[in-house]
Amino acid sequence: MIGIPPGLLDRHSLPSPRYTSYPTVMHWGAAPPEPDWLKGLAGVLQQPAARLGLYLHVPFCQSLCTFCGCNMRLARNHALAGPYVTTLLQEFALYRKRLATTRLTLGELHLGGGSPTYLPAEVLDRLLDGILQHCTVAAGADLAIEVDPRNTTREQLQVLRRHGFNALSIGVQDFDARVLEIVNRVQTEGEVRRVVDDARELGFASLSFDLIFGLPLQTTDSLHATFDIVDQLQPDRISFLPYAHVPWIKQSQRRYTEADLPESATRHQLHALGRERMGAAGLLEIGMDQYARPGDPLAQALAAGTLHRNFMGFSASGTGALIGLGVSAIGDSRSAYAQNEKNLQQYESRVLAGNLPLQRGHVPGSEDRRIRELLWNLLTASRTILTADDRMAHWWPETHKALQSLQRDGLVVLAEDSIAVTELGRAFLRHIGMAFDQYLRHTH
Repeated sequence: MIGIPPGLLDRHSLPSPRYTSYPTVMHWGAAPPEPDWLKGLAGVLQQPAARLGLYLHVPFCQSLCTFCGCNMRLARNHALAGPYVTTLLQEFALYRKRLATTRLTLGELHLGGGSPTYLPAEVLDRLLDGILQHCTVAAGADLAIEVDPRNTTREQLQVLRRHGFNALSIGVQDFDARVLEIVNRVQTEGEVRRVVDDARELGFASLSFDLIFGLPLQTTDSLHATFDIVDQLQPDRISFLPYAHVPWIKQSQRRYTEADLPESATRHQLHALGRERMGAAGLLEIGMDQYARPGDPLAQALAAGTLHRNFMGFSASGTGALIGLGVSAIGDSRSAYAQNEKNLQQYESRVLAGNLPLQRGHVPGSEDRRIRELLWNLLTASRTILTADDRMAHWWPETHKALQSLQRDGLVVLAEDSIAVTELGRAFLRHIGMAFDQYLRHTH
């Protein structure tokens, strides 16, 4: 893995979007009208060999981790699990009825949260039965779930395998006890090892670890120790994510202060250390904080130029449209984006009334669609072609100026009719995306 030259992180240290959509969610407005939303979905799903992506959001957690930015709800017992799954399946029934289809071809199914392993095994089984009985799972489909090792049981993993799940994303974050305690994520190395061992014994093909750098009390020594354990456990993928300190938004982060956080120089050292350790372990940089072993489908798709990106991140399995089920879940029909109600009670009441619970969204215009195409080509294939119309567009001069700056830093290569991302540039895909982002540029 190529090293990052000193000073480059300082020049590109601004917070930046992950570009799972363009424009990003912060710039969305009203939800598209339900008939238009459904028409867009149907137009994609009725195409030959169309494959659907499904995202299921389970918002419940039994404790609040202060680094988390997800839409979650504290629920210390499991009383809410059964009723929530019933509502989620009712929402799926609304989609099937309105799309006039009894079976859908599934290319990707992802359970996220919150903590999907909040659901007891029997409730998880009922949820997956209720979804998959109406779907045909395509060959090579990605069926994945985010798991909390503190509440993941072997019985839950058996349910997932029985339904064809092949991938786990395990919330590790760090292995240092002091770091985990201060961010209210008290878990042991033994709990993580148990989940890893059970998953491999049951036949899960892909295990991913979520790790965070820049956490309070984290040091280069403690992160080295964390990677010593990671090297022993040999995950297939790693998400190495930056900690975002926003106590004015997340009041739980006020349990510690800026004095507990690594200074800027140390934070850069932590980032560089993690990349160095992952490179030494043989992982490849996919981009957007994602790393994978050379034999992993993500790495193979990147090499082949067939990588895809959607709201679940990078994927080796392409889908034509995405339906989000559950509170705050997001969908993408390619002609529109839509997000469900974020408030649990409002979400449930709208579904029970027989309505799709859409709250906000965006309908991309022609400019949005073209910029999204250019951006997606760079994110997934590291290259895109520029047309004469692109170079004549009103947004091109500012974008070109930003790209020239990135070229001077060795992140992209510009030609008259193309843009290419360098190997070093894959560590800065967010910042490359910002060069194209007209909404971000004109709100500053």
